[in-house]
Amino acid sequence: MRAILGSLTIVCLVVGAQGVAQAQTAPPIKPGLWQVRSEREVDGQKVQMPNMSERFKNMPPEARKQMEAMMKERGVDMGGGGDVRICLSKESVDPEQWQRQQGTCKTDYGSRSSRLWKWHTTCQEPASQTDGEARFTGPESYTVKTATTMTVQGETRTTRMTLDTKWLGPDCGDLKPVTPQSVPQPRAPATR
Repeated sequence: MRAILGSLTIVCLVVGAQGVAQAQTAPPIKPGLWQVRSEREVDGQKVQMPNMSERFKNMPPEARKQMEAMMKERGVDMGGGGDVRICLSKESVDPEQWQRQQGTCKTDYGSRSSRLWKWHTTCQEPASQTDGEARFTGPESYTVKTATTMTVQGETRTTRMTLDTKWLGPDCGDLKPVTPQSVPQPRAPATR
């Protein structure tokens, strides 16, 4: 279960929400329910993102119910067909909230406009360097692209991620908003 939670929250929350929200002004997006579609490439090879709803179906019913509840508590819903939904409140994208919770990472912004933000993040635990950009096509959609380099068991790996997001509406239903406290600290990825 840790692997499922770790990979999903790193992809959807840390990269998407934290990367966008760490700037000094709030991103030009609407609060509410967001759909996130992701693509990942490791060392130049496209990696099929796991369909988390399919993995949940294969879990024992009690474990599945517990995992779904834990994810919703953290602001993440598996949805269907491999898409993930996250809830972003006005407070979720408040840069003051995220800047206090950076842990061992330091983010420097190279540029920030109403349409494009670029940043470079250096983390100590795990040791990594990330270059990222968020392109805002309007208040109801944005795309985040990151390239992260880290050394895992003596091997340097580069992971590229693309997150395409779409605003679904102002009501998150029973899904709680993402908060800095609900995002686990990134861990080194498992070796393949």
